[in-house]
Amino acid sequence: MSKRKKSDLPEEEKKTTLYTIKLTDEQISKLGALLKARGYTFAELPYARFAYKGKNVNVVAYESGKCVVQGKGTEEFVTFILEGEITGEAKFGYDDVLHPEWFETHAGMDECGKGDFFGPLISCCVVADGDMVREWREAGIQDSKKISDRSILKLEKIIRKTKGVVVEYAYCSMERYNDLMSKPKANLNRLLSWLHAKSLSAALEKRMVPWGLLDQFSARDEISQYFSMEGFTLKMRTKAEEDPVVAAASVCARAEFLRQMDALSKIAGESLKKGASAAVKEQGKQLVEKLGSDRLPEFAKMHFRTAYEVLGLPVPEKKQWS
Repeated sequence: MSKRKKSDLPEEEKKTTLYTIKLTDEQISKLGALLKARGYTFAELPYARFAYKGKNVNVVAYESGKCVVQGKGTEEFVTFILEGEITGEAKFGYDDVLHPEWFETHAGMDECGKGDFFGPLISCCVVADGDMVREWREAGIQDSKKISDRSILKLEKIIRKTKGVVVEYAYCSMERYNDLMSKPKANLNRLLSWLHAKSLSAALEKRMVPWGLLDQFSARDEISQYFSMEGFTLKMRTKAEEDPVVAAASVCARAEFLRQMDALSKIAGESLKKGASAAVKEQGKQLVEKLGSDRLPEFAKMHFRTAYEVLGLPVPEKKQWS
């Protein structure tokens, strides 16, 4: 078998380059911490302060302050990591390269309370642009499921105080929620789609943007029957909370859910538990004993299987239980 000539190699295999940059001690320390945090593999090399191996890029820092970057992505690495995050000379961060759509002006939507026995179902829509996203990422704003409830309200304040941001909520009172879900052919995903359409419409009235992203919660497109707007495209996909604007919506939705739960807890005379665990079911039984079964709909989603179990009623068949 004949050997391939260098000129026969695919273009992507030939672009291995080397770049050298001079850094201060502080910048080298920061670089080492950054590479470790990003999952680069540490390697020991003679005379090197440290060396890390990443996908297509290897980085070696010497005691003299010289930093050598070698691989197929050196230009991108130097521009957006070394200069951007270490020396501060570049305007944008690495995510601008990997996820440019994050920094486009767009809407993000998420919900909270769908799986909780107590408390309402909250939809939230946030409209933001690139500079806002960079500020939020520096503040640690991400998917609300990765943030403690103690930090949620603080982060929501940061989002709402951001200049130019639009934040809109949509939800029903518990009475209205239970009334809607008691109707024939009631469906939780359709109700959620209606709430998403309301929060999105309210947000776009304040600031029109070309597109929006919603975390896909159903195999079917339920929202199109409630929302349609010329010049606007709604995208849906799973794990949409990776988008910082959707993540901001998840934080704001969670914050509003916590406020509503706090208000309901004051009426109930005790702190209502979140979720739909055995402990939640036990608390539901205690509430019925204390306040009476007729008051359970003030606090709980009555179409949940948990509600029938709390009230000691037979569970209906052919029901899509949360």
